[in-house]
Amino acid sequence: MAGRIEDYAIIADTKTVALVERGGSIDWWCVPRIDSGACFAALLGDESNGRWLLCPDEEIVSVRRWYRHDTLVLETEFETASGTVAVVDFMAPPDEQSRIFRIVEGRDGTVPMKMELVVRFDYGSIVPWVNHVPGGQTLVAGSDGLRFHAGVPVKGEGMKTVASFSCRADQQVGFSLACYDAQTSPPLPLDAHAARARAESWWRDWAGRCTYDGEWGDEVLRSLLTLKALSYSPSGAIAAAATTSLPELVGGVRNWDYRYSWLRDASFALQALVLSGYAEEAQAWYRWLRRAVAGSPGDFQIMYGVAGERRLTEIELDWLPGYEGSRPVRVGNAASSQVQLDVYGEVLDATWTAVQANLVTHAEDLPVLGHRQDAILPALMEHLERVWEDPDDGIWEIRGPRRQFVHSKVMVWVAFDRAVRIAEHLMLGDAVPLERWTELRDTVHADICNKGWNADKNSFVQFYGADVVDASLLMLPRVGFLPPDDPRILGTIDAIQADLLVDGVLLRYPTRAADTVDGLPPGEGAFLMTTFWLVDALALVGRHEEARALFERLLDLRNDVGLLSEEYDPKAERMLGNFPQAFSHLGLVVSAANLSSGAAGPFGDL
Repeated sequence: MAGRIEDYAIIADTKTVALVERGGSIDWWCVPRIDSGACFAALLGDESNGRWLLCPDEEIVSVRRWYRHDTLVLETEFETASGTVAVVDFMAPPDEQSRIFRIVEGRDGTVPMKMELVVRFDYGSIVPWVNHVPGGQTLVAGSDGLRFHAGVPVKGEGMKTVASFSCRADQQVGFSLACYDAQTSPPLPLDAHAARARAESWWRDWAGRCTYDGEWGDEVLRSLLTLKALSYSPSGAIAAAATTSLPELVGGVRNWDYRYSWLRDASFALQALVLSGYAEEAQAWYRWLRRAVAGSPGDFQIMYGVAGERRLTEIELDWLPGYEGSRPVRVGNAASSQVQLDVYGEVLDATWTAVQANLVTHAEDLPVLGHRQDAILPALMEHLERVWEDPDDGIWEIRGPRRQFVHSKVMVWVAFDRAVRIAEHLMLGDAVPLERWTELRDTVHADICNKGWNADKNSFVQFYGADVVDASLLMLPRVGFLPPDDPRILGTIDAIQADLLVDGVLLRYPTRAADTVDGLPPGEGAFLMTTFWLVDALALVGRHEEARALFERLLDLRNDVGLLSEEYDPKAERMLGNFPQAFSHLGLVVSAANLSSGAAGPFGDL
């Protein structure tokens, strides 16, 4: 059985991510990309679905773990009756092949150790052919190949590779596992100790570029390192999470594949990267965004593969029992084909952020490709003018009927508003119908205020005609839809806190009723990103002490190595959802900057 979500740490090389459980088992690794098939899938099943265990072969008295300063080099220290030993886990970017290194270091006494390697390609379903070679093995199935190197003798036993050895004080034993195309020759093993020095240097050099100088600097940097880990360096994309199908409710069906890149993350990612000094990463992410949305404005998707793929067909893996029995296990994401009008606002808001950060200085840098760059923005706005009154599937990717979601309409307003600002800033002149966009912006604004406001509840509501609130409404003051001190904003914040705040964390929307809007069985955890939105909203309206207390509450929810998942169950006091979650860490970075810089936030009046 997999560990609790908070029991996992990550190692990464900016192409793929592995999850390491505090007991010494690597239970999840997708290669050669973060969204490829997993060769270790015990996270969603058991050891028979693939894992790599390296730990003491006797009762463990205590476990401590940490990342070496400003890196993703993970140390896990085990104390036993015989002594103390550490396992150091890492990858070494920017290696051509993704490769996991594990070094056993004796710290005190002599500790018996065991190693069990179970490789099962294609999400735990394919047993590879194993060939013993000097110093280790090759493991092959189809085009998937792994080269295993061990610093101690290994043998096959019960369809797994095992080793037993002892590690005395000051002794070091190295292991490595490299991914390669099985149609080519396997890579030569690399020295694990030299690789560790290279990995530490690479991560510290990257961390050293951070210019964030606000409060909570260590926490912000750890979140930025996590975002870098979730990036896919060949394209510049940032995946939403490293996993699929970790449940939003243990035992439930809300299990989705988050190993893709969402347009919705665009403006948050750009803000977090820019305010922290990572202009190169911001440029790479923005270039990925431009490529991903190329083509007709009507073909915008809400998410894409990390290389820009559009077909993310969703299937269920019936051979995997799911995390703690949470089925189905899904790969791919059917929400990629949904209609979500808010993505137009996300793209234009990201572009406006890029303009403010001087990532965009000319019309040809707008977030689309084509021979006539200055003609793309009008085409985008013309399409939005045709469709903005249509119902959509909303920010939360509901699988129920489409609605007139207020958040979606607000982001349509954002799209027209940012188009006006961009056109004025870049002096597009007669190339765009500026007056028409301004008129449409005002029309949408009036429509939302008329149909999305519930006077009886003294709040904006989830969709036109509804009587329930939604945490996405916290975006209204953030995007400048209304001034923070507008009574309607204050009423909406109060209503959201009254209806959705549970033990200091915020639900996205009510999911307890049988007729919940999303078309799924009721129940899920509290959503961490929306709780960061509440922090920002409270700061904007001047409730600074309350905002800081809530932010500190969120910091306390991180695990022992500073990682956050998508959701949190305040009753069971455990993490839920995919892990680690980029949205949560983006929220941490931006909220820390907002609280440090005052109510206006690091970007002033957005």
